[in-house]
Amino acid sequence: MIKTKEEFKELVASIEDFEGYKKPLAFGVARVDFGQINTDKVIQAVYPLVNWNENFGSGAVIIKALIENGIAVDFNASEITATLNADIVNDVLEMFNPFLEEAKADKKTHKNIQVFLTLQELFEEHEYNNYKVTILFSDDAPKSVESVYLKLYALSLGKAKLRGINLNGAFGVLPNLAWTGNIPIELDYLRENEIELKLRDEYPEIDFVDKFPRFLQHIIPADNTRILDTSKVRFGAQLAAGTTVMPGASYINFNAGTEGAVMVEGRISSSAVVKKGADVGGGASILGVLSGTNGNPVTIGENTLLGANSVTGIPLGDGCIVDAGIAVLEGTKITISEKERAKIKEVNPEFDDRKEVYKGLELAGLNGIHYRFNTTTGKMVAFRSVREVKLNEELH
Repeated sequence: MIKTKEEFKELVASIEDFEGYKKPLAFGVARVDFGQINTDKVIQAVYPLVNWNENFGSGAVIIKALIENGIAVDFNASEITATLNADIVNDVLEMFNPFLEEAKADKKTHKNIQVFLTLQELFEEHEYNNYKVTILFSDDAPKSVESVYLKLYALSLGKAKLRGINLNGAFGVLPNLAWTGNIPIELDYLRENEIELKLRDEYPEIDFVDKFPRFLQHIIPADNTRILDTSKVRFGAQLAAGTTVMPGASYINFNAGTEGAVMVEGRISSSAVVKKGADVGGGASILGVLSGTNGNPVTIGENTLLGANSVTGIPLGDGCIVDAGIAVLEGTKITISEKERAKIKEVNPEFDDRKEVYKGLELAGLNGIHYRFNTTTGKMVAFRSVREVKLNEELH
């Protein structure tokens, strides 16, 4: 039994000195749901706590407990998952012994210890098989449902940067499921039992069918963040404090989101990022990397306004305006007068002001540009924006 905090530090150092030992990139303990037909197949993982490039001491003692209980840990693998039992939990808590009294006195401290104290209580009541620990040693394409969920949590909790982790193949790993509340149901189960379920009036009320759950099914948002319709934000999205997501045409996909207080009444597609003070107007669409941007992710700058039903397929700098109902895409031909080119260059020194007609991609990321369709000439035009876009602070 480890008795002092100094002994704990020495223990962690000794574990990390193991030949071949590798500090985990991420780890967490999850309660998993199994399939109704495929009863050994994990279909959802719920993590109360995610460690991302942090708490390496906790990771070390968990790894040691797994090894001492006969579970092989391959440090050369990108990820491992292991089923927890009472022996593993008790071994972890023995190593955490110097911190137990503090953790029991204040539930806000030592979060990883809180996880294992709760597991200890659960295993005293019953021998469960649906608690697993997932450890990522590198950011490779996820191979398990547990690792996909761990990465989606890291995004939605703001522990990992948007567009900053590898989610390649995630859709192939996750099954398509029917969701009733937080409960995932295999579609084959519904098909095989449809007659009995319906005649017994036991057919569940299905909220939606998808591979991912919704953001609010797993994530507690910041106090000043509002989501007025749960279907509008997908799990794996990242919402900075102060973001407001209105009902109607709004939507935020996974691996997309906001970096400050933002008004969202339109669509933020996967990989799109919106910075603070921006306003995504009703029905406006920000294209994702699979929807017309040639793989170039779109960032919307600070205090930028996307008018209602507009479409944006290029990155925009700060203080830009896209008028309602127009599309600014990589190949859109945009005319800028000599006078306005001079004004734009004042705030964008790198801007090449020697042309009159530009493709949208040539204006990508520039600050202070107002995009508009000239109904007299039938041309798309741009000029230096003359007003600053500010959000209503009372709404955020």
